[in-house]
Amino acid sequence: MRGNITRRGKGWQIKFDAPALDGKRQQRYATVRGTYKDAQKELTKLLNSADEGTLCDPSSATIADYLRIWLSGPLGLSPKTLERYRELGERQIIPHLGATKLQKLKPEYVQQWHGALIGQGLSARTVGHAHRLLRLMLQCAMKNGMLARNVATIHAPPKVEEREIEILTADQIVETMAKLEGHALYPIAALAIATGMRRGELLGLQWGDVDGATIRVERSVEETKAGLRVKPPKTKRGRRNIALPPDAIAILRAHKVKTLELRLALGMGNITPETWIFSSIEGELLSPDNLSRDWRRIGTARFSCLAPYQCLGAHQ
Repeated sequence: MRGNITRRGKGWQIKFDAPALDGKRQQRYATVRGTYKDAQKELTKLLNSADEGTLCDPSSATIADYLRIWLSGPLGLSPKTLERYRELGERQIIPHLGATKLQKLKPEYVQQWHGALIGQGLSARTVGHAHRLLRLMLQCAMKNGMLARNVATIHAPPKVEEREIEILTADQIVETMAKLEGHALYPIAALAIATGMRRGELLGLQWGDVDGATIRVERSVEETKAGLRVKPPKTKRGRRNIALPPDAIAILRAHKVKTLELRLALGMGNITPETWIFSSIEGELLSPDNLSRDWRRIGTARFSCLAPYQCLGAHQ
């Protein structure tokens, strides 16, 4: 037996053998709250990690070591979230705390790290995101028996000052749409204003999602370093029906006519329920990041952000 499970209070203690850096085997411990089956699953996961060489030695592992190994494991995160976590780790955590031994990290080090990030000119929101990543990582290390406590729970990150979202007035909306008349951005901005949909949701719309005066949000387009991907909404509330006002319906119908004319001229055939409402000339997905850049390029400072969907743009 390389491991066993015993009852400890309201949870379970896992004891298992794992290789140390010197090649010898050592006994390791972890605690699990939940059922006995949960503990069995965790033991299997730990033993697999030990066999694959992705289980850190608690006596020598640094913050950088454990963070990178942890982020390479099966966290169940979306590619975009994982990219962001890795970016925060490499830019905000590892340069400051990476060389610190995992078991030597102290609460005052975390507090000093907050101050150093703020001193570099980072916003309190970014510092908060980096702090959350550190806390999640340490929570995992504690669960796996490598730490006795999570020091990132002692000092909170700097408080974020909430800013009131600036929303266009009715007159500003009319002026904005007048300036965009004839531009590729026009139907996207019109639908955004009418529905409040996010840019990724707008670009994930297919003609089959339109049913008379109602549009259905079923998916969203996300941009990662590996390319564009279509993903479902994060929550059940993300899937929703939105009633369209008459003006938006008219603009959408006109856009459909132009899209059909272009497809027929290019020999792409008729519009199908799976055809993207907003796409490239070739009928491919548009980039949410390109939309934002194009909007900033053609927009004025006054209209650079259209709350609540923020910084929309058009693909030329």
